Amino acid sequence: MTGLLRVPRDHGSAGAGIADTLRDEILRGIHPPGARIRQEDLATRHTTSRIPVREALRILEAEGLVTRVANAGAWVSRLTLDECQELYLVRERVEPVLLAMSAPLLSTADLDLLDDLAERMEDADAEDFLRHDREFHFATYAPARTVMLGDTVVGLWNRTHHYRRAFVTAAHARHDGAAHHDHRLLVAALRRGDADEAAHVLERHIRRTRIELERHPEIFANEPPVR
Repeated sequence: MTGLLRVPRDHGSAGAGIADTLRDEILRGIHPPGARIRQEDLATRHTTSRIPVREALRILEAEGLVTRVANAGAWVSRLTLDECQELYLVRERVEPVLLAMSAPLLSTADLDLLDDLAERMEDADAEDFLRHDREFHFATYAPARTVMLGDTVVGLWNRTHHYRRAFVTAAHARHDGAAHHDHRLLVAALRRGDADEAAHVLERHIRRTRIELERHPEIFANEPPVR
């Protein structure tokens, strides 16, 4: 098993804990794309050495949330408009595949949870909508057993999350109910056992966000530079 990085159990556990905290903060927008992540600050904050901090950053880099540059440091990952468009095009293709793999395995309890989350999103503010929306879509994928597709989808969601937040905030401001309608259509198709229709709904759902983001290049122009 040569070539594997062996992290001591205590450092690995501490690193995972730091990663959990930092992940939550990045997804909630506390650290915006392009923000510098200083190892010494994290080590001080968590009362630890830099070894578990480096492990935490490695975990988050693998998830697409952090970009590390050798001998330079680490930053919250950021995208240009073109990069975001490309990732959304990938999402349009691969997430329906993952949904098709998962759909036959969804139980009645799973579908009831999806209905509940869809209902909660209809009355949620932008931040709660983002949290429930992530839970909703990941719940539709959860039963699938994949070699790499599941991790790929998580990485795509993580890398585009900040820009989805900007889109969702704008959509809430103009009371756009299209996403809620999509969620209801998706659950209805899954309850009927129509995985093909569910995949089509999902593809259109993702495409709508991509098109809306294309109409708002200022979201990307205002990102802080990576230094």
